[in-house]
Amino acid sequence: MELDFSIVPPYTELLLTGFYWTLIIAVSAGIVSFIGGILFALLVLYAPAVVRYPLRFFMWLFMGTPLLLQLFLLYYGLSQVGINIPALWTGIIGLGLHFAVYNADIFRTSILTVDVGQTEGARSIGFSNVQTLRYVIVPQAVRNALPQAGNNLIALLKDTAIVSVLGITELVHASQQAISETYSPFEFYITAAVMFYILNLILEAGLHWMEKKVEAYR
Repeated sequence: MELDFSIVPPYTELLLTGFYWTLIIAVSAGIVSFIGGILFALLVLYAPAVVRYPLRFFMWLFMGTPLLLQLFLLYYGLSQVGINIPALWTGIIGLGLHFAVYNADIFRTSILTVDVGQTEGARSIGFSNVQTLRYVIVPQAVRNALPQAGNNLIALLKDTAIVSVLGITELVHASQQAISETYSPFEFYITAAVMFYILNLILEAGLHWMEKKVEAYR
């Protein structure tokens, strides 16, 4: 069997639309996962037990179940109780929460490794507990956790393909639409793989730039 990539150009607009929505979902879910990870880590460490233990149970559930099942529960399960979330937002929230749980463990460990002398120094100049966390502990923890959180962001980018099951026209779903008309899966899946790789290179370059900036301020 010979591959014929001449059938791909007529579907350029469709594939670029998928590329665009993949980027939007990855960036939006990445922001949710990053901010959510910091928030979850702080709540697990410092919130009262009535908040901490239910949150830990929630995190345990997200770590122990597949992302696909979580998306189905958010999209189809919640609709049965009258909560209808659009497919795009389901994908962003589902991906974001899934990786926020993993980021939370990274940030929690990073917060605990900040030298206790930093806290003592902040308190000695009159910082409150909240100010110490905001201006001293969390910034250092985020800098230390950035490489590992960045790896999770790359994994999140690749997992955007899963939201195609919700009918969102991201890159994989766009490729499937083209395949349904041309019956040429290899050409379009290879093209989608190349486009994912381009996105991955862009993301890695951005993360590398951020890490260099962070190192410059240490």
